[in-house]
Amino acid sequence: MNSNSSSNSFDYDLFVIGAGSGGVRASRIASQLGARVGITEDLYLGGTCVNVGCVPKKLFVYGSHFREDFEASHGFGWSYENLKFNWETLRDNKTNEIERLNGVYNNILEGAGVDILSGRGTLLDSNTVQIDDKRITAKNILIATGSWPRKPNYQGAENTIDSNDFFYLDKLPKKVIVEGGGYIAVEFAGILNSLGCETELVYRGPLFLRHFDGDIRQFIAEEMQKKGVKLSFNTQIEKVAKQDDGTLLVKRECRSGEDRSFSEVRVDAVVTAIGRSPKTQNLGLEALGVEQKPGGSIVVNNNFETNVPGIFAVGDVIGRMQLTPVALAEGMALARYLFDDKPIRMDYDNIPTAVFCQPNIGTVGLTEEHAHSLGHKLELYKSVFKPMKHTLSGVDEKTFMKLVVDAESKKVLGAHMVGPDAGEIVQGIAIALKAGATKDDFDSTIGVHPTAAEEFVTMRSPEK
Repeated sequence: MNSNSSSNSFDYDLFVIGAGSGGVRASRIASQLGARVGITEDLYLGGTCVNVGCVPKKLFVYGSHFREDFEASHGFGWSYENLKFNWETLRDNKTNEIERLNGVYNNILEGAGVDILSGRGTLLDSNTVQIDDKRITAKNILIATGSWPRKPNYQGAENTIDSNDFFYLDKLPKKVIVEGGGYIAVEFAGILNSLGCETELVYRGPLFLRHFDGDIRQFIAEEMQKKGVKLSFNTQIEKVAKQDDGTLLVKRECRSGEDRSFSEVRVDAVVTAIGRSPKTQNLGLEALGVEQKPGGSIVVNNNFETNVPGIFAVGDVIGRMQLTPVALAEGMALARYLFDDKPIRMDYDNIPTAVFCQPNIGTVGLTEEHAHSLGHKLELYKSVFKPMKHTLSGVDEKTFMKLVVDAESKKVLGAHMVGPDAGEIVQGIAIALKAGATKDDFDSTIGVHPTAAEEFVTMRSPEK
């Protein structure tokens, strides 16, 4: 499909609603391919990842880990006095970096020749977008509005803060509850705990990080508890009441089989991370008849086309994989499809991901459970060890690695890790899995010594 020969009766060949990862990438590539491109954003350039997601989260993880690093340094001969942490410094330095990145995104778009508009875009028809008092026409319209934190619906939910608010807290709470069982909740609990907050994670299920490998889930639960995070599973919040002194009285229900019990605790803050919903409100989708799933995500085909010709969607808003690199890949693929006749071949298999809890999780490929469900006969290789750093640091932290291997073909189906730099290590492993590496390929690879990563190529004996 080639829209490069689009009629000049339209203002743009492509107009994008939403300047997050997917929208910015699609705009830039399309413009470089010769299309006339405009983009509109009503919040901030860069979307969730840059402003209230991956980037500030990783900066907070770095900042919070220094406490353990300072403690660990004693075993290496370091001593010091009067260590202090200032929350406002970390928060404000983070904000300065985010503002710098906003400028970078603005320069990227302008440098590519993309027109940047400010405001909420609303679809009037398949070729027209309304932005405040301005109407824009385009041959192709891309919706890339991302997702938004889901709010709880219990009494007093207005007294909680979500992941957006978390990055701009006025002051650090002394005692806090994090609600949720996904990677965002797990990461936030680790950050707050490591910054010195008394932290409890509350999750309604029996174990957090659903869809991750079972061994990984259990291992990180043990490691987080060793570091001081209180994990309250099979527990859900019933009510959050603000007290006269500004603290919050939280009523929880805990279920154990058929038994139910209630408890109350007073905290300084409740941070909710119970999932994200596609940001599709007030876009004009319903009036136009754009098909959506019950949760609000936009239905698209393999070419990211909606059921309304000329309207496309990529990223979190289509509800496939809510990961920044996925949105980037989708946006680039769509631009090349529209303006360079390149077929779209998005491959969602073997996408690596990391959870920046403490210690980190890195994972790629099939979990043991998923591989079993697909009928694979498996060989499992596992290793648990103390990282070399902690032989002197005194920190009670272990690293865990696991390979899921098809017993017949010896193909490595999945690789999973908990430990320092897990995300960095698994990125390299992901290339091997994408290339179809076998366990023999891993075994014949010489390790880098001394590193934790070499354990992935030295695990010789499968689990009995």
